[in-house]
Amino acid sequence: MKTISFFILLFVPFVLFSQTNISSTGSNIEHLTAASFKQKIFDYTKSKTWSYKGKLPAIIDFYADWCRPCKIIAPHLEAINKEYKGKLHVYKVNTDKEQELAQVFGIQSIPAVLFIPVKGEPQMLIGAHPKEEYEKHIKTVLKVSK
Repeated sequence: MKTISFFILLFVPFVLFSQTNISSTGSNIEHLTAASFKQKIFDYTKSKTWSYKGKLPAIIDFYADWCRPCKIIAPHLEAINKEYKGKLHVYKVNTDKEQELAQVFGIQSIPAVLFIPVKGEPQMLIGAHPKEEYEKHIKTVLKVSK
């Protein structure tokens, strides 16, 4: 009897912690569809020349729910979304659901994070990186500081 209760005490906190971690990713960031992307970012069906529609710089996280590195960077992007509120937009695109967008941007590896300045060309950062690397791109590519 003591062995079973000891196992339950060890196992239950682990299960609760695991469930909390999984459900907390990406909760405050707006998800884009192909339609909302065309409306807010760039309508690639009407023009081949890049022209960002937004008034603030943007970051777009191309991800998938099954992608472990995507889950690793999600808290970084959540923090950036809060810390730079009003200075830039952070969006997410689920590459499984929005295959057209993934194809338009040539996404072959995820996570892929697109940094979009108000003026100029966007730049892509592939793979999971520390938060400081994303902040470096915010400063250099987007020209935004806290």
